Amino acid sequence: MPEISTPDQLAARTARTARALAAATGAGRDLGLEVTDPKVLHDVFSVVVHLAPSPVVVRVPTVLPPSFQADLAAQHRRQRDELAVVGWLADRGFPVIPPSPLVPREPVQRDGFSMTFWQFVEIRQDVEPDYAHNAAATAELHAALRDYPGELPFLSSFDRTVTESLDFLESRPDLVEAADLERARREWAFLEPVVGSREGFAKAFPDVVVQTVHGDSPPANLVTTVHGDLHADFELVTSGPVERDLVMIGPDGEAAYDEAAAAQGLPTLNREVLALVSAAGFIQVVACLALVPQLPLLAEGLKPALEAWRSTTPVA
Repeated sequence: MPEISTPDQLAARTARTARALAAATGAGRDLGLEVTDPKVLHDVFSVVVHLAPSPVVVRVPTVLPPSFQADLAAQHRRQRDELAVVGWLADRGFPVIPPSPLVPREPVQRDGFSMTFWQFVEIRQDVEPDYAHNAAATAELHAALRDYPGELPFLSSFDRTVTESLDFLESRPDLVEAADLERARREWAFLEPVVGSREGFAKAFPDVVVQTVHGDSPPANLVTTVHGDLHADFELVTSGPVERDLVMIGPDGEAAYDEAAAAQGLPTLNREVLALVSAAGFIQVVACLALVPQLPLLAEGLKPALEAWRSTTPVA
């Protein structure tokens, strides 16, 4: 499995980052922001740009499944949902990194990118994450999101891109071991009818409440800022069981969540549902190998999760 970027890959990534930076800068100026010293703060799945001196950060997704790369309308829909949910939380005083109040609360498309604008906050780099604490904070997030009035797709991260990515990997034995891909396909065929639609999930778990959830491990996306802990990165916000947000958090995190949920008057985790969405989360990890050609460092980053998956009992 490739782990080191080739010169061509490095050149392509550098060019992509430069194009995203230019697009974010141009979009910010078009919206009337003062931008004289734009800085790239982060560059992994998205290029994150501070439009200095304006207190605005732009997030420009750049590493995406092929069907999303070419579908700006799909990116817009997902980003619109994110801005709506986070804006709703911010308007109610819930601790999130809010959309920028200096521009309209809408995604912006420019030069082949779709991007969102956020308030700049100073993140502390001297604090190690406490995932048990963060899992408890997730219960507070779920309590707040129970009242979100908008309509969201069901478990949108378990969408067509999983199948498309597994199909892509068929032709790339350099990215995935044959046994892993065979197992992933077999398990996904079993899981997709349940996690792939609201109706399928309700049939399997008729008594489990579905609500708005973060969709992408909020215990790993609670950032410590000079203003305190703030929830961030709702890019995969969706409707679904709360267990979706506690995948791979471990027994200590699960216990911390249950204690905090009980204090909030919420149900504790349903272990059967947690096992199901955790299994689907592992298939997502395998599917993410399809992104390695765009982001070679991902190969190394996925290794621990792949090893953990291989140690589990197959679900099908």
